[in-house]
Amino acid sequence: MKRPVLAANWKMNNGPTAAKTFMNAFLAGYPPRTDRTIIIFPPAVDLTAVVSALSGRGDVLAGIQNIHWADKGAFTGETSATIAKDAGASVVLVGHSERRHVFGETDADCAKKCLAAARAKLTFMLCVGETLQQREAGETERLVKRQLREGLSQTTNLISVDFLLAYEPVWAIGTGLTASAGDASAIHTVLRSELRQMIGTRADEIPILYGGSVNPSNAASLLAAPEVDGLLVGGASVEASSWIAIAQT
Repeated sequence: MKRPVLAANWKMNNGPTAAKTFMNAFLAGYPPRTDRTIIIFPPAVDLTAVVSALSGRGDVLAGIQNIHWADKGAFTGETSATIAKDAGASVVLVGHSERRHVFGETDADCAKKCLAAARAKLTFMLCVGETLQQREAGETERLVKRQLREGLSQTTNLISVDFLLAYEPVWAIGTGLTASAGDASAIHTVLRSELRQMIGTRADEIPILYGGSVNPSNAASLLAAPEVDGLLVGGASVEASSWIAIAQT
């Protein structure tokens, strides 16, 4: 069995001072474990503070919420995969629903970012998911398959590239609504099947996380669902006590 992956996405919360306080509280309340992987995605300006706090804790990884697809250049305000890796990031989110629906990122943009991450040997977590309108129109399976295939379309030699997937229905992000464990399991099964067509049996090694209004009360039931290999947590990961409860699930 794959060990679960539990990822905290702070979004635009917790500056460097709050990040240090969070990390002190989290690491004090969460002793090292080898039966799961923890990832923390802070705002980019917090990355060095988080990396510093994690010195000696190989069971917890630092990530970055977004990258640009270019290695360097005149892209004010952006961060490249190589810069993120140099700053200590091990994982990058690609195609989070807010990047897609607030900032207009396309599947083509995601494909370039996955490729950039792979070139820099930075593990990427490609996020896919549907809006409520798309769900009600019965388009979920078609949509997540397309997002998966197009997102990975530029990344060569996928057999040896380190990556994860996350299914995050847009209608469940920050709304308090959560897909049932059965709903999440069904879409994860679709993604796994599609991935098997792309990379064969190695697809069974790729963790697929669920994200969407995860909290300490529903984390266990979601994590127990078939094909759900972990959780991508937003609002409930911003406070250390809440995140400790989920990380210990």
